[in-house]
Amino acid sequence: MRLLPDILEGRAAEEPDRAAYVFLDERGEETATLTYRRLHDRALAVAAALAERCAPGDRALLVFPQCLDFIVAYFGCLYAGVIAVPIDPPRRGTVRAATRAIVADCRPAAVLTLTAFADPLRAALTGLCAADHWLAVDDLPAANTGIRRAAEPDSIAFLQYTSGSTSIPKGVVVTHRNLVANEEMIRRAFGHDRDSTVVGWAPFFHDQGLIGNVLQPLYVGATSVLMSPSTFIRRPLLWLTAISRYRAHTSGGPNFAFDACVARAASADPGEWDLGSWRVAFNGAEPIRSETLSAFAKTFAPYGFDATALYPCYGLAEATLLVAASAKGRGPRTVDADAEALAELRYVGATPQRSRTLVGSGTVLADEDVRIVDPDTGQPCPPDRVGEIWVSGDHVAQGYWCRPEATEQSFHARLAGDPARTYLRTGDLGLLIDGELYVVGRSKDMIIIRGRNYYPHDIEHTVQTAHTTLRIGGCAAFGVQGRSGTKLVVVQEIRRDASGEDADISGSIRAAVLREHDLAIGELILTVAGQVQKTSSGKIMRSAARHRYAEGEFARWTSEVHEESPEPRPRS
Repeated sequence: MRLLPDILEGRAAEEPDRAAYVFLDERGEETATLTYRRLHDRALAVAAALAERCAPGDRALLVFPQCLDFIVAYFGCLYAGVIAVPIDPPRRGTVRAATRAIVADCRPAAVLTLTAFADPLRAALTGLCAADHWLAVDDLPAANTGIRRAAEPDSIAFLQYTSGSTSIPKGVVVTHRNLVANEEMIRRAFGHDRDSTVVGWAPFFHDQGLIGNVLQPLYVGATSVLMSPSTFIRRPLLWLTAISRYRAHTSGGPNFAFDACVARAASADPGEWDLGSWRVAFNGAEPIRSETLSAFAKTFAPYGFDATALYPCYGLAEATLLVAASAKGRGPRTVDADAEALAELRYVGATPQRSRTLVGSGTVLADEDVRIVDPDTGQPCPPDRVGEIWVSGDHVAQGYWCRPEATEQSFHARLAGDPARTYLRTGDLGLLIDGELYVVGRSKDMIIIRGRNYYPHDIEHTVQTAHTTLRIGGCAAFGVQGRSGTKLVVVQEIRRDASGEDADISGSIRAAVLREHDLAIGELILTVAGQVQKTSSGKIMRSAARHRYAEGEFARWTSEVHEESPEPRPRS
């Protein structure tokens, strides 16, 4: 088995001057390029510096803005046998609670960053990070000689952290075998070869950005053209300009990215694009909407975009990245299901009055086993029943870093009557219809906004500690579909003996959520004590809270009137 370090070393020897990565600034201008040889030489220099300071298996934080130095640092870790831990860098000197938890959990021996980031980063992580070694990757001279530590297929390549349902992030343990298995699955499913240029803007510390946009092109020997996610947010049509300019074969993002392009195209001067090269326009990481796919295809057809390039897919970090994918050139598949039946975890054909269109996320790929399972019994579900998606294969990660109980629960599930094979429990609900996987929803109360997953427990914890008037355990956070996508709704109880100004309380809550989660609250409801329902075991009933919100049943709290009669509110 050729591992990624072997592949990079081979490409550096065989095609030293071929461009591996190109980085574009916010104007779409090239600001940096890495050839295979340059990447290999710089990674060797990082590996040599790490080998002097760290033992194999030590962890190294990778704290970078979106830039090619991140890739150098990542491969330097692979070459040195040091476990890379990519994290979201602090912003404006503020370290998020999730980042603090990651640093505490992985106990890094080293921090890799940029020269300009080193001093402010040290200040921001004071008291949090006990790493003895700090390396400015951009300050290390490239080395054309050096010895890298040989990696084994089952040694750990890196930790992909994701937020946990109790606000404690968990590190997904990804091995070299996992990486190669999933990269090969992506290659086959996407139809990639060395001429399949990729354009991407997803953050490198996310699985889609790292596994899909950075490592997959190197795996097949192609070129990757990369941008910052902030550039996309400010100028979404620059994404299409890059696809056209570099004749990209593959590019994509969450559903909101396609919506953003359609919205901006309606008010901006049309670009001189030729999108005919775009053969795989993958759409994943959040619920896929059929109206988004139709609008995108219609809007950009005049520029050569072929609707059959639309490529829904499904995956998660616990399976390295990809689980299910469409066929290249096939286009999306949809089914119309009865909405009430889906709410009862059943699939029946839709009636005109109760229809919900589901977009397929593709088919099960070679070398994996995907089942739809009743999570309560472990029995495979019949074809007309919604169940939890379970996955097995070499791409499934090894578990969660230093969390044996969580690993056992999520990664070692077994079908009833078949104890020999273990499965990953994804926590997602779905159906398999004629071989196509349809993801119906989340068994957990995940909130997905603009392609990012938010656990309500995390947000509720932030809210409840934002002001002294707030009642602990009296908060519910959930997502609601609005005209422009999912918005965050927060319902928070006020203590019975509390007094304060509405604007002060609301401002504190909104600022705390924005600071900790980089997320704006769509609607905040301050309510009187006892309004948020709980189970007998004390768990927040978020579905009930969402229903009460839709019906306008929460009694509003204000500084002047502590209890108002609920007024009906329009549904968004």
